[in-house]
Amino acid sequence: MLLYFHFGLQYQCMDCKTLDFSYENTGFFSKLVLDYLNKDEKLSPFYNEFPSDAAIGRALEHRKKTGGVDRSRLSRALQQQYTSVPVSASVKTSLELLEQETTFTVTTAHQPNLFTGPFYFIYKILHAIRLAEKCRQLYPAYNFVPVYYMGSEDADLDELGHLFISGQKMEWQTRQTGAVGRMKVDDALLELLGRIEAQIGVLPCGTEISRQLRSFYEKGVSIQEATFRLVNFLFEAYGLVVVIPDSALLKAAAIELFKDELLNSRSSVIVEATAAQLAGAGYRVQAHGREINLFYLTDEGRYRIERSEEQWKVLETHLVFSKEELLQELEKHPERFSPNVILRPVFQELILPNLLFIGGGGELAYWIQLKKIFEQYGVPYPLLVLRNSFLFINSKQAALMQQLEFEPLQLFRTLHQLKNDWITRHSVHELGVEKALLDVEQLYNGLKKQAAPVDETLLRHITALEKTTGKGILELGKKLLRAEKRNHESAMNQTGKLKDQLFPHNSLQERIENFLPFYAVYGKEMIAALYRHSLALEQRFVVLQEK
Repeated sequence: MLLYFHFGLQYQCMDCKTLDFSYENTGFFSKLVLDYLNKDEKLSPFYNEFPSDAAIGRALEHRKKTGGVDRSRLSRALQQQYTSVPVSASVKTSLELLEQETTFTVTTAHQPNLFTGPFYFIYKILHAIRLAEKCRQLYPAYNFVPVYYMGSEDADLDELGHLFISGQKMEWQTRQTGAVGRMKVDDALLELLGRIEAQIGVLPCGTEISRQLRSFYEKGVSIQEATFRLVNFLFEAYGLVVVIPDSALLKAAAIELFKDELLNSRSSVIVEATAAQLAGAGYRVQAHGREINLFYLTDEGRYRIERSEEQWKVLETHLVFSKEELLQELEKHPERFSPNVILRPVFQELILPNLLFIGGGGELAYWIQLKKIFEQYGVPYPLLVLRNSFLFINSKQAALMQQLEFEPLQLFRTLHQLKNDWITRHSVHELGVEKALLDVEQLYNGLKKQAAPVDETLLRHITALEKTTGKGILELGKKLLRAEKRNHESAMNQTGKLKDQLFPHNSLQERIENFLPFYAVYGKEMIAALYRHSLALEQRFVVLQEK
């Protein structure tokens, strides 16, 4: 174990080795994602170009020609936003660069999950940082800024209001409703933070990160503001810019887009036509639009808008607008209109000079439905990059893995398969029944040859006997395997423990576990180590194994 000291704090250095392999080999990714990575021709009509060094250059030239981004508006909005946090030299440089026509962004987006939610929240942002660096190397005449776009208008508290610490689900029990980003830190959240502190406080950097969280998640502060402070703290050294689109200034840039949606409902027709094409090509449709893909947003809630002839009703409220009243409301209060999953990406690309979008498998699945909507509104459609994925194996887990003689890729198999693998390698007894089944097959083949000349009707009886015998032998084989597992109970328990730690709830570690226990051990060295091992365009699953 290597230790180093920084500002009086003791950190453990993450001395790691890596292994990477295809996403297909993990068994955890959808057909659409795998076909996209394999550049399957069936998907090519649904996006512009697969990301590559040359494709970035072409996207850059296209963005230069189309322009369309109001950089002054974006700069003013970010200046307002960043008054609430310390601005590092790197972030200050990024903010200044965004004012220049030669600067482009590499963007990832995510909702303000409680304390960042699943670990992949961190991976997505680091991927954007790494890819922006890659772009600077490829095209040094231009500037590239990594951006985290916060989906703070999402109202799904069931999805965003919990986190997992060492496999244990911890939920925020609040009565607040509406957009999660606008919710306030309350006593229930502070109580939850106390429970988290009890879990991580004994670890080397647990007190440090707990103190930081207390300063970010102060009572009365909005969740989007607290998340902004936390993300800025974690990534300020890398020049990451956080964009909170819940802003009257930024929404004003999309008034014409929102107006067309309210009056003409074009997006629903376009996205449903694309969804039908995707379904026809054999893919599961990720998102379905509504007639109007905008919500009406207040501090109390995020409400659907429905049109009834020449009236627009805000469901679950008393609000009803005529056409003139609706357009006046949009002009005066654009911040009250919130795009859903169908229009949010268009709004994002409308306000940012973006080239590449980094998303998970689900995000890529719905972005692939949206190309025609981008074309409808003349907004450049970005290159789509599947976010990086990691499995982190700490030194104790690595030692147990080696003791059990498993390779990292094996660990992606089911627990049942892992136990069978171990027994097959280590049992001193002959457990397989394959030879017995072959012997049975030969025996009954002989009986069939003997019976056929005498009475062919006996063949069906012999076949039935063969199936019954084979079934009995297979069942015996399973019993032999179960008995041998009982003989090696300790190894089986250790296998189960390892699998549960690395794949909690039978899912990928990154989709369940929160980053806090890892940070509590390694401090900011965790972020630095993940950054060092983050890929750019390679699109491979990475196992990070502590030495």
